[in-house]
Amino acid sequence: MNYADDTIAAISTPVGHGGIGIVRMSGQGSLPLADKVFKPSKKANVAEAKAFSIMHGHIVDPGSGEEIDEALVSVMRAPNSYTRENVVEINCHGGMVAVRRILGIVLEHGARLAEPGEFTKRAFLNGRINLTQAEAVMDLISARTDESMKVAADQLRGCLSERLAALRDALLEICAHAEAYIDFPEEEIEAGTSEEMVGRLAKIAEETGRLARTFDEARFFREGLSVAIVGRPNVGKSSLLNNLLQRERAIVTAIPGTTRDTIEEYLNINGLPVRIVDTAGIRSSNQAVEREGIKRSIEALEEADFVIGMLDGSEAMKDEDRDILERIKEKNAVIAINKSDLPGVINLDGGVLHDKKHIFISAKKGEGVEELKSLIFQSNLGNWKEDREGIIVTNVRHKLALDRVSAALLRAVETLRTDQPLEIFAIEMRDALDGVGEITGDVTTEELLNKIFSDFCIGK
Repeated sequence: MNYADDTIAAISTPVGHGGIGIVRMSGQGSLPLADKVFKPSKKANVAEAKAFSIMHGHIVDPGSGEEIDEALVSVMRAPNSYTRENVVEINCHGGMVAVRRILGIVLEHGARLAEPGEFTKRAFLNGRINLTQAEAVMDLISARTDESMKVAADQLRGCLSERLAALRDALLEICAHAEAYIDFPEEEIEAGTSEEMVGRLAKIAEETGRLARTFDEARFFREGLSVAIVGRPNVGKSSLLNNLLQRERAIVTAIPGTTRDTIEEYLNINGLPVRIVDTAGIRSSNQAVEREGIKRSIEALEEADFVIGMLDGSEAMKDEDRDILERIKEKNAVIAINKSDLPGVINLDGGVLHDKKHIFISAKKGEGVEELKSLIFQSNLGNWKEDREGIIVTNVRHKLALDRVSAALLRAVETLRTDQPLEIFAIEMRDALDGVGEITGDVTTEELLNKIFSDFCIGK
């Protein structure tokens, strides 16, 4: 799409009641368009306003002359703006009616509605940010904890892309060196040179592999750690959810089977965003509604990153308990033995817990719950504070590309060690370079860009 004469507009604040609403415009026509719909309090016009200035006035419907709302208009001139284009932001009163009415007037008089993420897409296409930084914008908006925000902010500052740029420069140097030998076949590559290239490539492959491995833990700060609470009916799953959240989110009664569907909420554990899922009790049932709830419970168990298997410590172990323990024996899990405030009856002999860690808690009184939260964190991010000092990868797209780079580099090393033609070596090196370029956006396709930016909100 050609953006040269295209002006886009969208609401950039959440829809709903609020003190301020913002309608954002970007493009060559944004300044003259603002003059069409904005009546300043003092004699002035937007097209001649200084960069980073704010003007007070009213938004007026050019067709009817009706005054719509009092507003402040902010002016940012190219290239010193978010999109590196002329940008105008209309700051009006918040609320669904005012901002939608103003957006409608702007669209009616020359702008078009922005596509999802199009403002950030223009920032990328105009060279203000690279692709990893563009993706970090959405991560920053979606961050649920301070630690998640720090991770996204590091990406937005370019920590990952700067490291990848350095790796790409090193690969380009090696690739150019090899292709020089291809262009002059009468000169054979010296043994010392070949060994040096092997050593350098092995180090780069080690670095890309290390970056890819950080994804296994770091992704939780982008996506959230999915934790399912499972157990037979009436062992205290909903009471535990309420205690973790410190509010009455789930209905708790003495009647088994009260919870009929999964309940999801987010929880912050030491900066880790945790998507906690309370599930229906798993047991045999003839009731259609309860069977559907049990089916969803099993699906949540299978999809979870971590499982809290709950048992009732005040009762003897039942077949339903053993069935659940069997289901989670291959999962990353902890066994929470509830009702520690009551006399203990449960028998844990005979390896019934499948060597899983277990903890005694009272969901009703809160005993052991803080220790349980620590176990959730330690079981998934035991060395996070130490590893956090380095550059990390939180995006699965980046992880897969890094895996591709590492594999291509190892194949390239093998071609040198086995004296294969340098043309094959060059092919592997180009594959590695493309993999790095796909992460930062140096190598991309319209399909990939559309996929990435389609997940953005329209006003960003």
